[in-house]
Amino acid sequence: MTPTDPLYFGVLILTGAFAGIISGLLGIGGGFIMSPVQYWLLQETGMDPDLAIRAALGTSLFVILINAIIVTQKYHKNHAVLWKPALIMGISGSIASFAGAAVASYLPASTLSTIFGVVIIIGALKTYTTPAVKKKEKIRTNQVFYIFGGLFIGFFSGLLGIGGGVVGIPVMLIFLHFDMRKAVGTSAAIMLFTSFGGSVGYILNGWGQAGLPPYSLGYINLLNWILLVVPGLLAARTGAEVGHLVNPEYLKHLFVLLMVYVGLEMIGVI
Repeated sequence: MTPTDPLYFGVLILTGAFAGIISGLLGIGGGFIMSPVQYWLLQETGMDPDLAIRAALGTSLFVILINAIIVTQKYHKNHAVLWKPALIMGISGSIASFAGAAVASYLPASTLSTIFGVVIIIGALKTYTTPAVKKKEKIRTNQVFYIFGGLFIGFFSGLLGIGGGVVGIPVMLIFLHFDMRKAVGTSAAIMLFTSFGGSVGYILNGWGQAGLPPYSLGYINLLNWILLVVPGLLAARTGAEVGHLVNPEYLKHLFVLLMVYVGLEMIGVI
């Protein structure tokens, strides 16, 4: 397979559209969908697995940056973004995301894919056991929790090429006592910062790297980015509108199912 094959184009366009819907619906970047698909496609073109996974992660983060702008606007209009927590976690997260991208540049593909899968499955299990709607617990006010939460979310965002929602939403539900709706909206806002920091990290750490495909900006492949981001932008608006109408408990269950499936796939179980 080559990057000019219709199948290559078609798979990425469909993946971008699906990731956009999920991004808008669940307040996550969709990197846990885009990264595995790109990793597979790039290897099919003959690309070295270690380079392929870094290019997949970096490109996914750059797509997420654009999707996050659209999704955040939608959730902000519906009063579902808590901006003070989002700014604290986003700023600390952007720094940690840059560091995570640097670490990812030195890890082999097998290690990265296994870490990716394990982190996502743990997040899914924790999310499943946490109520989607909080009635009694108040949202934490201690800013230290938000700083450390942002560092944790950001590091895994950069390391794994995800916006941070699959890590951040469990953190907000379990430790910060957000309800599902506020967690989804605030997660989208945090992604603006984490995806930016991580994208810069992947560009700088991949600059001049031999063996990357044409139209690469460091570890970000601009051809893949265009094929993913255009349908993703169109779909993200729809996803955000639907997400505001759907029962939060249903959102949580969909989120968990997707996380478990992709996590098992990246580990190699399925």
